[in-house]
Amino acid sequence: MRVAVLGAGAIGAYVGAALCRAGVDVHLIARGAHLAALQQNGVRILSPRGDFSAHPHATDDPAAVGPVDYVFLGLKAHSYASAGPLLAPLLGPQTALIAAQNGIPWWYFHKLRGPYENQRIQAVDPDGQTSAVMEPERAIGCVVYPATVIESPGVIRHLEGTRFSIGEPDGSISRRCTEFSAAMVAGGLKCPVEPRLRDDIWIKLMGNVSLNPISALTRATMIEICENPGTRRVVAQMMEETLDIAARVGSNPEISVDKRIDGAQRVGHHKTSMLQDLEAGKELELDAIVAAVVEMADITSAPAPTLRTVYAATDLLARSTARRTAVPGNTAA
Repeated sequence: MRVAVLGAGAIGAYVGAALCRAGVDVHLIARGAHLAALQQNGVRILSPRGDFSAHPHATDDPAAVGPVDYVFLGLKAHSYASAGPLLAPLLGPQTALIAAQNGIPWWYFHKLRGPYENQRIQAVDPDGQTSAVMEPERAIGCVVYPATVIESPGVIRHLEGTRFSIGEPDGSISRRCTEFSAAMVAGGLKCPVEPRLRDDIWIKLMGNVSLNPISALTRATMIEICENPGTRRVVAQMMEETLDIAARVGSNPEISVDKRIDGAQRVGHHKTSMLQDLEAGKELELDAIVAAVVEMADITSAPAPTLRTVYAATDLLARSTARRTAVPGNTAA
């Protein structure tokens, strides 16, 4: 089995190291100081489950890798549509794309039986640009539960979690899913193949769609948001509206709002990825996490008033921050 990790950051390098440990032919595609460290020293994983090192091939040139069986996408979802030049050399006739992204994936309505089958979501597939680069037929969905950070170039600190749920858009238990799952398990990770992966997507999204934008607007950590009565109510309203949208497209995530918020509260003083991106002056991952959900509310005629309000405020924050960053001499707040 040949696997390329396109975007070998904290999650991508962690997965690549685990697969390498399982004997898979792994190729990490990265850049900068991180790439130099990977090439010189391999990947070093620091984990409460035990530290380990792996030495997969690392490069910034996908053409040096060539076609593989699986591409594990460690890129941010908003960069998918422009990833064609990097992705093309890795694709053979049967290459599968494992999209380890937050939020609603571009393939969401692909092979989903019902009134919305093959509906395109503009927020994550603008004018079909993502589907043109990443054919939905290649997609294997992936919901990422672990938390990892790049501690230093080539060094990944694994904080918690080992589960990567995967699944086919049509709900089948395919050979390509079971083969990849077996390799992940051999590398020490959990990788269940879920026939209803969209339910998992919504469970994780309940937290992402609410806590991420609220954290960006307030600069608060997860526990601060959950312990404050006012913001806790807003988060609960956003989660309820998200569950309503999920039900309208045929998903039934089996988790209560209170349980989901309590789980987020237990994470403690952790900054969401959106707040970290804001503080680093990076583009906010709004399209897949919030805009796509609001668009699905439009598609299904769901009211979603709180989601729409918080999205409008966060979208303005992202746009105003980008304008300030673009002015010479200015930096993001």
